[in-house]
Amino acid sequence: MFKGTGTALVTPFAKDGVDFTNLGRLIDWQIDQKVEFLVVLETTGESPAVSDSEREEVIRFAVSHVNGRVPVVAGTGDSNTQRAVEGSLQAEKLGADGVLVVTPYYNKPSQEGLYRHFKVIAESVNVPIIIYNAPGRTGVNLLPDTVVRIAESRNVVALKEASGNQAQVDETIRKLRRTRGDFLVLSGNDDQAFHLVNAGGHGSISVLSNIAPKEMSDMVRAALAGRVAEARELHLKLFPLMKNLFMETDPMPVKYGVSKLGYCENRLRLPLVEASENCMAQINSDMKECLGV
Repeated sequence: MFKGTGTALVTPFAKDGVDFTNLGRLIDWQIDQKVEFLVVLETTGESPAVSDSEREEVIRFAVSHVNGRVPVVAGTGDSNTQRAVEGSLQAEKLGADGVLVVTPYYNKPSQEGLYRHFKVIAESVNVPIIIYNAPGRTGVNLLPDTVVRIAESRNVVALKEASGNQAQVDETIRKLRRTRGDFLVLSGNDDQAFHLVNAGGHGSISVLSNIAPKEMSDMVRAALAGRVAEARELHLKLFPLMKNLFMETDPMPVKYGVSKLGYCENRLRLPLVEASENCMAQINSDMKECLGV
């Protein structure tokens, strides 16, 4: 269900709340451009800045608007295990096809704590779970042996890996092949998706595909099909954007890029602010070079 490219969608905002008109337009364009699945309310969707009522509305809207055309995954991670359970149960009730659960942030649990956190969530919900390792944001690194332990829960089906450490990615894939051959490893870093897939991974949950859904999904599909030269050319073509969409905090640069394409306003919620003039100029240059827009 989650093999290939999933877009970690930005959340369009208006002055008075979520801009559902543009969210619908963005969803339709993503599906038309052939991404395999969509993720709402993830890091790039500014999930910490969305209220509980907005969270429910966004998931409900996305599921209804997509209407089964592609799977919809909802971000439900929290530093409080019970809140992560409650958010995951809500997403399941609202019809999400899966949940993305980031490691707890700020409280920095041990590897045993991480294992127990995800085990409790897995035992509480029926919907497929993608666990998410983002140590640069959370302050804790989900190590390969812990991933293998968590994968003993059959409804934990995938890992979004954003450690930035390719050796760790390789070790995780190697160990999972011995114990859970159906478990998916997805890149959480666009600039490493080519490398991860060619090391035996299964796709990407992408920021770049907000503005380059066809190009990013074509690259991943080529790599999955063993067309390495084709995938490499697309990777190198897109590399400036892969790099510079993170020159400032995600989603500040990519939200500007999406606004440039007309699918949202360049509006973020505090404590995030609009990308700097220098960043916007760089994204303009990269979008012209890489995408011709």
